[in-house]
Amino acid sequence: MPSFSETVPVTLTLAGASVEAAQKPALAAVAAQVSCAALLESNLAAATGEQARLTAATEVSAGTSNPYCKVEGVIAPAIRFEVHLPISGWTQRYLQTGCGGLCGTLNVRVDQASGCAPVERGELVVASTDMGHEGPGGAWAAGNPQAMIDFGYRGVHATAVAAKALVAAYYGRGPRYSYFSGCSDGGREALMEAQRYPGDFDGIAAGAPAYNFSVQNSFYHAWNALSNTGSDGRAILTTTQLPILHAAAVAHCDALDGLKDGLIEDPRRCQFDAAVVQCQGGQAGDSCLSGAQVEAARRIYGGARDAAGRRLVIGGPMPGSELAWAGVYVPAREGAPIFSAQIAQDAVQNLYYEQALPAGWSLKDLKFDEATLDSFRLRKIYDATNPDLGPFRKRGGKLLVWHGWSDPHISPLNSIAYYEAVRKLAGAAAADASIRLFLLPGMYHCRGGEGPSDFDVLSPLMAWVEQGEAPKQLVARHLAAGPSPVADRVRPVYPWPQLARYIGHGSIDEAQSFVATKPSAPTLPPVEWLGARYMVPGLQQACEVVAGKFACVAANR
Repeated sequence: MPSFSETVPVTLTLAGASVEAAQKPALAAVAAQVSCAALLESNLAAATGEQARLTAATEVSAGTSNPYCKVEGVIAPAIRFEVHLPISGWTQRYLQTGCGGLCGTLNVRVDQASGCAPVERGELVVASTDMGHEGPGGAWAAGNPQAMIDFGYRGVHATAVAAKALVAAYYGRGPRYSYFSGCSDGGREALMEAQRYPGDFDGIAAGAPAYNFSVQNSFYHAWNALSNTGSDGRAILTTTQLPILHAAAVAHCDALDGLKDGLIEDPRRCQFDAAVVQCQGGQAGDSCLSGAQVEAARRIYGGARDAAGRRLVIGGPMPGSELAWAGVYVPAREGAPIFSAQIAQDAVQNLYYEQALPAGWSLKDLKFDEATLDSFRLRKIYDATNPDLGPFRKRGGKLLVWHGWSDPHISPLNSIAYYEAVRKLAGAAAADASIRLFLLPGMYHCRGGEGPSDFDVLSPLMAWVEQGEAPKQLVARHLAAGPSPVADRVRPVYPWPQLARYIGHGSIDEAQSFVATKPSAPTLPPVEWLGARYMVPGLQQACEVVAGKFACVAANR
């Protein structure tokens, strides 16, 4: 299959609009020029250079105060996409949203945009894709190299090209500004776009990015699952021990930032050993951990390593994240399977090699060594580890990366490592012109947690792109449980490596009681791990399928 066209042959304002245009304070609303139904006659093949067809175009008004034209289509061979175009009030912005997990679903949903006026008023064209396959799990990848490519990078880009062509057909002009927002695999998709297709989007928000895909769903989840599996096949740590472990970690490290508030501001500096909660003498097991449970916790915190102790992942989960382990590498309930085992089994068996591994393969066959790390050669299509954002930066692109410190699925050390790799390659000044990193204490994976985790990532991103105002903070809320959630704690989160410092008076649950401060301790050295050699430019490849096999060349940006 030929490679997808990287440009749309219609009149569009390209990503990286002129400075003069970006300084205009408001974007005028543009009215639709044709009916919604008329979009079915659009020739997407002419615009995209690929086989593409529209399957539906219907006006949606029920259940929404912002009626829109819902367009559905398929880009060959199987990339389903959906675009929502405001019937009135479109203010020239396009937003594409990412998937999670291994995708396989089509759900146009805007997350982490609480309070974003253009979103709430329905002023944005919004689109998403299933990335070329349907259903959960990874069986779709077995023996299907085109599906692997479409999931790896092609599906998101193809959708952006097709959606922008529809925007131009409906409104008579393309978007003035284009944005992408996603978390987890959606964060990987976000970084992939900045790296491979720097002209697709002006602003990109990458949450908890699974950009180290080739090790994330293999070594990380497999190690944690196996570390918590006893010789009898049962889980060693259960949900009963997690509150004990968590309370000890928070008690040990909460005050390191000068404020005891139940949150660890920078867990990297938390030197916590699970042995402090090991049962002693006749101590009851419901208030402490057995020796085997302590060892399981230590291995999970430490992350996957080879026989010589060398790291195979950038890091494990952070101290303070223990309650979030439930349902990931600690079964959510007694007798339930370990979810991390399912993730790793599915991904390694079906996605990591050109030919799926035999049906009898299991995680016990996975070798935690350098040779296995190097064998994941399909990183060339899956991994978004390229730190060279030069082309994206030259077009004026802005990248906002965010991650919860208590994320159990993807260690936040990954986001720090990518941010630092970008700065090392580009230099601090150049990097500061295009990337910001925000780390949220107590936040779980993409949403929720003990810390404030509800925030608006799009408004500051838009202000940075359109007004040149680099984000100085995110304001995050913790929502109390209930039928009508209300914020019981509001905190500012500052660009890394700045931290939020309590000013010494006022409520610790109000944002105005905090100011930005730089860490007083020296900068910690970068994490040394075996996969660092794959976090360099030039490893990504653009692939086609020829005679049922991959035919790849260096990615052309």
